[in-house]
Amino acid sequence: MRKMADVKARTGQMKRASARRTRGSVTAPKRAVDVDRWKAWFADKGLKKAKLGAFDIDGVWRGKYVSAEKFFSAAQGGLGFCDVVFGWDLADELYDNAEVTGWHTGYPDAHATVDLSTARIIPWEPDTAAFILDFVKPDGSPWEPSPRQLLHRIGRRARALGFLPKFGSEYEYFLFKETPDSLRAKGFQNLTPLSPGMFGYSWLRSSANAGLVHAILDGCNAFGIPIEGMHTETGPGVYESAILFDELEPAADKSALFKTAVKEICARHGVTACFMAKWNGKLPGCSGHVHQSLWDLKGTRNLFHDPSQPDGMSRILRHYIGGQVALMPELSALYWPNINSYKRSVENTWAPTTATWGRENRTTAIRVIGDGPKSMRVEYRQLGADMNPYIGMAASLAAGLWGIENEIEPPPACTGNGYAAQAATLPRNLRDATELLERSTRARELLGDGFVDHYVRTREWEVRQYERAVTQWELERYFELV
Repeated sequence: MRKMADVKARTGQMKRASARRTRGSVTAPKRAVDVDRWKAWFADKGLKKAKLGAFDIDGVWRGKYVSAEKFFSAAQGGLGFCDVVFGWDLADELYDNAEVTGWHTGYPDAHATVDLSTARIIPWEPDTAAFILDFVKPDGSPWEPSPRQLLHRIGRRARALGFLPKFGSEYEYFLFKETPDSLRAKGFQNLTPLSPGMFGYSWLRSSANAGLVHAILDGCNAFGIPIEGMHTETGPGVYESAILFDELEPAADKSALFKTAVKEICARHGVTACFMAKWNGKLPGCSGHVHQSLWDLKGTRNLFHDPSQPDGMSRILRHYIGGQVALMPELSALYWPNINSYKRSVENTWAPTTATWGRENRTTAIRVIGDGPKSMRVEYRQLGADMNPYIGMAASLAAGLWGIENEIEPPPACTGNGYAAQAATLPRNLRDATELLERSTRARELLGDGFVDHYVRTREWEVRQYERAVTQWELERYFELV
């Protein structure tokens, strides 16, 4: 893995440090925005403030409240937002190896623009609007470390090739009768689940907790995140929610906002939602499967379906799968971003361990679903609930497009147990996955050196933090006996 003070990083830092220090002081030109229209919308809806935020490398929504007047100004000219959101980890620990920002740049304000198309009202804060921000450089070009802008770039590439991507995600998550304070008081041990026992698809359990279930369903729907289905999964207090599919960009926004929405709604009911890939070694993990299809640019014809081909699978679909399977190991760090992500990938636990695909096969990493023009799609099963949806969707789409452009034929479909298949194994830990990603020339070609370099550095940091930690398992195993 890259040394912390390699020559390339230091020379790049010195050349760009001066420009970065002035980034927050750049005055952006006013955009052609009908401010009166937004003032009327605020007045009509009784809105008094707005919540503006951007998604960081881990998929966490970092934001702040602003007054209505501040929003009207930001809608036209943008606003400054400290670029430390790309310089620290989940725990707000500062990266010591980042190049895009750090002590060498002074952590200046980056310039952020408001994506007005993301306007929504927070149902549980009815006087507050919410908007997603995008970071831009002084010249107005996208900021490379931004996951959302990576996704938009891959989406534009898909459309340039004649494809309209339609995506939809589904999340599994555990619910606990705990608060942030009680979690820490208990040391995250002996937690009380929302309901006990293993009850997948339980009518009884969801009805018994109907108040919270309906709050999630109704709250998400009102927040512009339409839920297509929700049910209990097998495990104590675990649920799965499927978000209605949409075009790529709004689908990613909805997926990212969903986790925040569920956590906020649950907090109002004294409940904590956990989206860890694997919170308990004795229980199933939490998936974040993403359903994918490519349509013509009008959105009227599913290009994954061809009735003249075996199983209705078009040549485009075959090559899309071929690209995804071929690049799956070297892109795994993008799909499995955390130390814990790899604890979910265990044989016979509904999560893949090999780069495989199959029709209606839940033991493979890619499951092809449907046999008609409306339903034919790919379910990308490698992704977990801890994914950053912008990165997971962008990387898997880029891999599929690469397969189409290079006419990559997939290996034979797996018709049996994918865990026993003769196929490439997926990385077993974040260190190995990050090393594969860093060496991947194809990842850099598809996603850009700027993004890959920053992402690799953040995962290297994550690995080092874990390697310094002493776990409960180690204490119980070695404390007394060695």
